[in-house]
Amino acid sequence: MEKINAIITGVGGYVPDYILTNEELARMVDTSDEWITTRVGIKERRILTEEGLGTSYMARKAAKQVIQKTGVDPDSIDALIVTTTTPDYKFPSTASIVIGKLGLKNAFAFDLEAACCGFLYSLDIAASMIQSGRYKKIIVVGADKMSSLIDYTDRQTCVLFGDGAGAVLVEATTEENVGVQNSFLRTDGKGLPFLHMKAGGSVCPPSHFTVDHRLHYLYQEGRTVFRYAVTSMSKDILEIMQMNGLSDQDVNWVVPHEANLRIIEAVAKHAGISLDKVMINIERYGNTSAATIPLAVWDNEERFRKGDNVIFTAFGAGFVHGASYYKWAYDGASAVANK
Repeated sequence: MEKINAIITGVGGYVPDYILTNEELARMVDTSDEWITTRVGIKERRILTEEGLGTSYMARKAAKQVIQKTGVDPDSIDALIVTTTTPDYKFPSTASIVIGKLGLKNAFAFDLEAACCGFLYSLDIAASMIQSGRYKKIIVVGADKMSSLIDYTDRQTCVLFGDGAGAVLVEATTEENVGVQNSFLRTDGKGLPFLHMKAGGSVCPPSHFTVDHRLHYLYQEGRTVFRYAVTSMSKDILEIMQMNGLSDQDVNWVVPHEANLRIIEAVAKHAGISLDKVMINIERYGNTSAATIPLAVWDNEERFRKGDNVIFTAFGAGFVHGASYYKWAYDGASAVANK
């Protein structure tokens, strides 16, 4: 029996039209373009400002684009996974809303919540589903409306985050030496005190007290998160390289979670990867959580060549972290030219 591999056959993306610049943020809180650029490397971020629109809107836009780009028959799609920390509602799932809007008649859908590692984890799950032989086509969407949980009076966090969505179509193939090779994924459970939202869950449900005390915003201890992120992501890259017998010369691209430019630079240095092999777009979008990796792939699709050795790596609340080794399966430049 031929081995089934799982490959990405197309990429879609969506970012809102509204651009929140550093200059505008400087009029909202005590900060400046120089302060933000020096510390986190972000110049602007996209914000979904239209009333009544949430994560599902962006996820649907990205998924629809990948369907159109690849020309896949919507009725042939088996499943849709949306990974997000900012669902439209507690229930139903954001994925169920997306699948309804897209009219995918033969697919099931579910959400996965793994913070900034969501896309990394979801891609691995989709690959396993494909490799089982039971499914042939799965859409994976990373989408977050981070502006919905950001305190725009807190200069430490409001400068970091933006909104966006990225999607990939994952398909079955019997072609050898392409697609998802393997992953190194971990959750250490140490992250709760350092990165969380204090209220809104079952431990501390919404109340007048939680609203009055501004407990429904993201809370982060930046220095601790920075240290754990650099250590974990760099070690995970080295681990996945060792698992697959890769040297730094063998790696064509590293696509990291776009959390902070200083984190990305430190990770590359610790892992011994040249920065010119690292795909970076944080200056344009900020940290879009689960959307950062697919948006970076979407932005840089034309740079990929079939057979490229690609490492995805991420770190997020929990703490969740990991790295995946992926062998690119098509000529990105041709796909972009034909879209």
